[in-house]
Amino acid sequence: MKTFNYARAESPEDAVRAGGRFIAGGTNLIDLMKLQVETPEKLVDISRLDLNAIEEKDGGLLIGALVPNSDLAADPRVIALYPALSRALLAGASGQLRNKATTGGNLLQRTRCYFFYDTHAACNKRAPGSGCDALGGFNRIHAVLGTSDQCIATHPGDMPVAMRALDATVVTLKPDGDRRRIPLADFYRLPGNTPHIETALEPGELITHIALPAPPAGARQLYRKVRDRASYAFAIVSVAGVITIEDGKIAHAALAFGGLAHLPWRDPAVETALVGQAPTEATFAAAADALLADARGFGHNDFKIPLVRRVLIAALRDLTQDAA
Repeated sequence: MKTFNYARAESPEDAVRAGGRFIAGGTNLIDLMKLQVETPEKLVDISRLDLNAIEEKDGGLLIGALVPNSDLAADPRVIALYPALSRALLAGASGQLRNKATTGGNLLQRTRCYFFYDTHAACNKRAPGSGCDALGGFNRIHAVLGTSDQCIATHPGDMPVAMRALDATVVTLKPDGDRRRIPLADFYRLPGNTPHIETALEPGELITHIALPAPPAGARQLYRKVRDRASYAFAIVSVAGVITIEDGKIAHAALAFGGLAHLPWRDPAVETALVGQAPTEATFAAAADALLADARGFGHNDFKIPLVRRVLIAALRDLTQDAA
């Protein structure tokens, strides 16, 4: 690990003025620094800021960026109103990591692409313009949607997938004092020609809260994760679903996917194929067709395409079981 300067912020305003990389739980950043994938010149410790509350607001929740993952998963309001989020958090890591990892930091996890972590490999995300060894290499965990010829890495998170299905909004503070509300739909960026630019955050901008709107009345929620081992592994494929049924038909559908793309993937065409339809196998197949219309495997990860079809259809069966 290379040497760096350290400062402790006393307030959010102090943090954004300090001019460095923010660190709270450090569950991803410290690992990257040890490997010299990340080499910040200055760390700004925000772990003691007053951003660790979960408040009820406008029928939903306002979650401080420093709320530990364990606390968020165990909050009775989250369990009651957003069970998909609680389940996603519990699926995400060991108890020790959940106790340390923060809500804001979880949103900013970087990919677990093998080539991103290997500083001897070509990786446009780590070193723009160097190439992408994943394209012709062992790419079993890599993306099949939203890729470019510059990068096929996947987003590694569980919590952001559930939050994408729940229409979360990221609340930030900029160095000039302005505050922004960024829908999670607009927060992450596809790789395109700039895979090293992963979010809409500007330099020095700090996540202070995540806002969750009230879920649809009577919504059924689910989070399902397929991984290589039974616990503490990143998703090969995951799905978060929020569905309501009225008069025997799907009235509302929100579906987000992990393990498939550079970001938590949500495609309006999938939901359009469901809303207004009876929950039948034909409807579920049409939704899967919409999801995979532009899917592309790169050899070792070709299996993800039939796998996500099966996972989605199984999730939809569970979400609509016993629908009147």
